[in-house]
Amino acid sequence: MAWRYLKQVEGFWVVFRQMFKPRVTTPYPKVKRVKPQRFHGRHVLNRYPNGMEKCIGCELCAGVCPARCIYVRGKDNPVDEPVSPGERYGFIYEINMLRCIFCAMCVEACPTEAITMTQLFEMSVQGREDAIYTRSELLMSPDGVVPHPQPQSKFNDLGELTLADGWMRATAAAGRAEYQGIRHWTPTAGAGHRPPEQGQAADGVPETEEESEG
Repeated sequence: MAWRYLKQVEGFWVVFRQMFKPRVTTPYPKVKRVKPQRFHGRHVLNRYPNGMEKCIGCELCAGVCPARCIYVRGKDNPVDEPVSPGERYGFIYEINMLRCIFCAMCVEACPTEAITMTQLFEMSVQGREDAIYTRSELLMSPDGVVPHPQPQSKFNDLGELTLADGWMRATAAAGRAEYQGIRHWTPTAGAGHRPPEQGQAADGVPETEEESEG
């Protein structure tokens, strides 16, 4: 019995000792950590600066998704008013956010850089059906504004919807330093041609695309 009480006192002492140590957590949502550029957050379907959709309805993103959370159906472009530069466009596009594991394999598989991931991750919903994002919630407007079904609050910052293309903006597939400062992607509506990613250069490697061309 004495041994049992001794172990209980030892356990209380561990808790008491931790009470006077600095906190390792942050008071969310008042304080939020700075997210890296390649953060995997809410998806967005991009447009070109001329307003045309980048999605060509190839369904590769749905085929590569390990969680099977993406549903895409392509449709032939109208001859008079094409929606995308290709022969087809994403007529139906749905992502079930409850099943998504945010692995970004859809971003890597997309041949036209149509789908990217923003830095927004606060997406609380009141019903399961609200977690299924359709084309109307995913596709940005011609001026680059990304719609979002939930309003701005202290728990989400809708400005993070503009911080997209992070995963696509990697310097190279293998992270080779000699590709730093060289763009490998197309411009996007609203954002234009985003600057190259920095921070992986080795000694003597140019820091900007202009220096690499000079």
